[in-house]
Amino acid sequence: MSKNNNLFANLKSDFASGLVVFLVALPLCLGIALASGAPLFSGIISGVIGGIVVGYLSKSHLSVSGPAAGLTAIVLTAITDLGAFNVFLLAVLLAGILQLILGFIKAGSLSNYFPTNVIEGMLAGIGVIIFLKQIPHAFGYDKDYEGDLAFLQTDGANTFSELFQALAHIQLGSVIITIVSLAILIAWTKVDFLNKMKLVPAALIAVIVSVLVNEFFIISGSSLSIKSDHLVTLPVPNSIEEFKSIFVLPDFASITNSKVWIVAITIAVVASIETLLCIEAADRMDVQKRYTDTNVELKAQGFGNILSSLLGGLPMTSVVVRTTANNTAGAKSKMSAIIHGVLLLISVVSIPTILNKIPLATLAAVLLLIGYKLANPKTITHFWKKGKYQFIPFIATLSAVVFTDLLKGVALGMIISIIFVLKGNMQRAYKFRKEEYHDGDVIHIELAQEVSFLNKAAIKSTLNDIPENSKVIIDAKDTVYIAHDILDLIHEFKTTRAKDDNIKVNLIGFKEAYQLENSKETPNKVTFEHYYDVAKRKTVQRET
Repeated sequence: MSKNNNLFANLKSDFASGLVVFLVALPLCLGIALASGAPLFSGIISGVIGGIVVGYLSKSHLSVSGPAAGLTAIVLTAITDLGAFNVFLLAVLLAGILQLILGFIKAGSLSNYFPTNVIEGMLAGIGVIIFLKQIPHAFGYDKDYEGDLAFLQTDGANTFSELFQALAHIQLGSVIITIVSLAILIAWTKVDFLNKMKLVPAALIAVIVSVLVNEFFIISGSSLSIKSDHLVTLPVPNSIEEFKSIFVLPDFASITNSKVWIVAITIAVVASIETLLCIEAADRMDVQKRYTDTNVELKAQGFGNILSSLLGGLPMTSVVVRTTANNTAGAKSKMSAIIHGVLLLISVVSIPTILNKIPLATLAAVLLLIGYKLANPKTITHFWKKGKYQFIPFIATLSAVVFTDLLKGVALGMIISIIFVLKGNMQRAYKFRKEEYHDGDVIHIELAQEVSFLNKAAIKSTLNDIPENSKVIIDAKDTVYIAHDILDLIHEFKTTRAKDDNIKVNLIGFKEAYQLENSKETPNKVTFEHYYDVAKRKTVQRET
């Protein structure tokens, strides 16, 4: 087995990164389940399946799957409308089957059409959200659930108003733990001898230190001690029966319910799009420039959602926050995602009481650094220097992701990018120049390599503006494709308007562009009618 395919080839770095992702994923799984109106353990089940099963089946080296914040509104509404959680689980199972079908029909190839500036804008936008959303938790104000990425919160507040609320509810013990945690996390990368200790993740040291500091506050009776509502709150089953009740089967009797199918289609589409966006982002993060088979990814996600639904878990996607944490922590292969899932499973079964001592302020410190790295000002400067056609879609995506959600932000960025492409295509379809000669005006129109129907309006306007008694040269020697509409337009101009207004038309290079059968023998001054007829046949064949 080659080193690239050996899951244990980079175990040292993958274990360290998997541990970091586990620490980040734990409160996110719980928070997303809480916001979705689902049992808390359903988020953990989804996280475990997303890590172990999807992590193993996926071809992505960095992506981490689990319950997604982008699905919370859909899940909350669906559970309410369907009336029961087990009926909702049937919708998740059907969504998984639909994702499998999408994978087999190769729908994953859609990810190839996401522009780089839009993907980078999405990542930067999520980075801004993570950073802003973690500030209240860093101050000890945890009214908004951990993992919320929405600008408009369910409690009526928004991301900015939450910051002002946090300033009015500062818990000094949380601030101290945040500062200590940030100091450890930063020092681990800056101090040489600490940086060499890759096997021991800085996040783990920060968690251990923060737990010990808070325990000291509690033992000493200090007012700095952090209360239970500012700590990780993992449910602790008190009996075997209570543990068994965690696992819920779908209600298969509801298979004929049309609402179930509508929810299933909605989850399948949204989860698949979010997954493809995250996979594209993960591949861009990968320093080894490895690329993921997105069709395999859709199949892996589909199987994961089927299994999650059968165990009572939430629907999952590939998730940017955990994927970024994985990359930042130095993951080398998908073993890191698998390890994070195994740690989730072991810890919630064996040491839930210890996990419930972790301050949310420590995890906020980890996420603050992740958010900053995603929204690094250097990225914004980079796209600014690339010009408006790169910067505007980037900054529009960033802003829309922050103020709306991921899908709407990407949709806006895509629309702006498409508009710019169309505009640029129309502008660059030909070069137009007019030179003065002693015997009159000679107007040159040089066609680009590809001239599509989108260029018809611009070329038509140019031909209409050509004055009487002129000489026009239309040069297509560098052109490899001209749409049939454009050929019709030039033919009409030459045979009608040019004759009426005494305009001499000289056509160059069309026979080469369309590879006429007698291109070698045909002289340069071939009649337009001759190459028009042949080129028209060629174009019709291409378009057919």
